[in-house]
Amino acid sequence: MANFYLDNPSMKHHLHHPLMQRIVELKERGYADKDKFDYAPQDFEDAMDSYEKVLEIVGEICGEIIAPNAEGVDHEGPSVANGRVTYAKGTQENLDAVRKAGLMGIAMPRRYDGLNFPIVPYIMAADMVSRADAGFENLWGLQDCAETLYEFGNDDQRQRYIPRVCAGETMSMDLTEPDAGSDLQSVMLKATYCEKDDCWYLNGVKRFITNGDADIHLVLARSEEGTRDGRGLSMFIYDKRNGGVNVRRIENKMGIKGSPTCELVFKNAKAELCGDRKLGLIKYVMALMNGARLGIMAQAVGLSEAAYREGYTYATERKQFGKAIIEFPAVYEMVALMRAKADASRSMLYETARFVDVYKALDDISKERKLTPEERQEMKKYSKLADAYTPMGKGMTTEYANQNAYDAIQIHGGSGFMKDYACERIYRDARITNIYEGTTQLQVVAAIRHVTTGTYLAQIREYEAIEYKPELEGLKNKLKAMTDKYEKVVATVTETKDNEYIDFQARRMVEAAAHCVFGYLLLQDANKDDSYRRSAEVYINYGQAEVDKIESFINNFNREDLAYYRQA
Repeated sequence: MANFYLDNPSMKHHLHHPLMQRIVELKERGYADKDKFDYAPQDFEDAMDSYEKVLEIVGEICGEIIAPNAEGVDHEGPSVANGRVTYAKGTQENLDAVRKAGLMGIAMPRRYDGLNFPIVPYIMAADMVSRADAGFENLWGLQDCAETLYEFGNDDQRQRYIPRVCAGETMSMDLTEPDAGSDLQSVMLKATYCEKDDCWYLNGVKRFITNGDADIHLVLARSEEGTRDGRGLSMFIYDKRNGGVNVRRIENKMGIKGSPTCELVFKNAKAELCGDRKLGLIKYVMALMNGARLGIMAQAVGLSEAAYREGYTYATERKQFGKAIIEFPAVYEMVALMRAKADASRSMLYETARFVDVYKALDDISKERKLTPEERQEMKKYSKLADAYTPMGKGMTTEYANQNAYDAIQIHGGSGFMKDYACERIYRDARITNIYEGTTQLQVVAAIRHVTTGTYLAQIREYEAIEYKPELEGLKNKLKAMTDKYEKVVATVTETKDNEYIDFQARRMVEAAAHCVFGYLLLQDANKDDSYRRSAEVYINYGQAEVDKIESFINNFNREDLAYYRQA
């Protein structure tokens, strides 16, 4: 039987990271639930055993149901009639399977019928689901919206909505509008409070809404009349049971076809405020987006893994000129780099997830009691790292997913252009990952301040200070040299104090930092498990060349030449 957890040792490797001890300790509050719920863990070992057992179930569902359904879902897709969406047959089977297995509330507290898992195992499940069918991950992964509702909703809202999600109801986040894409300050969907009914009514149009006919929606709307910026926006909860929202159409997309991307029409749709007025964009959407970006990192990693496996399998089976094509240097270099990019992306994904786990757990605890000074410092540290790693990770892992999908087709040759092979679908599915929830260019905008303020450099130097096996010293020295070059090019650019020039070189500086971070994460993996040595060698050689290229471009660039780029 196919099992996407058992066939990928990287999952267990990352699950058993040393920081998980602290994460579980914080998440379980000293195992306070052990006498309240029969499925709550008794201790750390019991918790880890639970995670593994559930992840095995996810792996089996992915291998036996979701992956075999992927092609059919891609061909059939969802449909819309009378304002309602019908999923493809395979999508409905997938949903039924994960609901039956109790996997819809995996990260929610037990008091709301969830499993109370940390983010790391939840993201592992998302990684496997994405490898099976990236489009279905968009439906299953949107349960993460419940995290935002849990964080910012009131007790009554939590009690009413989160158990429904845990029972299998779906969610959506309704942000984008025809005239408001990445610029969410331009959102104009109108929210009007009715004193008589003691509720809000929503009117307007939303576009590009993933799973737009979901049961429960988080909606960004303009609550403050006469405003036109982010300060006039609030977050609302819309319950499909109340009516007032119809699906006008499903977007005809290039990929992730199983996921219905909808245009929604709100006509006096009854809704309730989530959190405080005016903080919808400033606070709540930012938190929601960061969670979504972590989910897309998982989607990208799953796609990278799928692309690598398709490319590797074909290269070992396809014979040309009397031998398997993987024996040719041009091909085995490509396959090795695909493996290295997938491994590096996964290491970045789980490092980021661990950072998020620690600070979110401490933030949750702070609502129950006052944190100690040590805990406050810990939360501050990991919150900053999560804030830094999320945009870098989202930007780089999604670019690597696209590159791996491209290379998988290249390995297949003409066959890869045909629908006979999965790599064609993977290629189409991957393309959206570096666009939605903020393009790669916008991730650079979010990441660059961590370049200029030294967040990345400080963390890289911490990685450098770790003791590595003697046989890995050569790789460590390469990374040290890369880091020195990164530090120098950042100084070269920032010393100009020219904001336009800094923005122009921002992508290159973020990428240079990323190559150092990804390289050190793989080096740590190789330090614990020799099976990562190959990927570490390949990736660090690749990263070294990329940093050299960036260094050369920046050192040889004449700022006066910006004029030529402006004219483009």
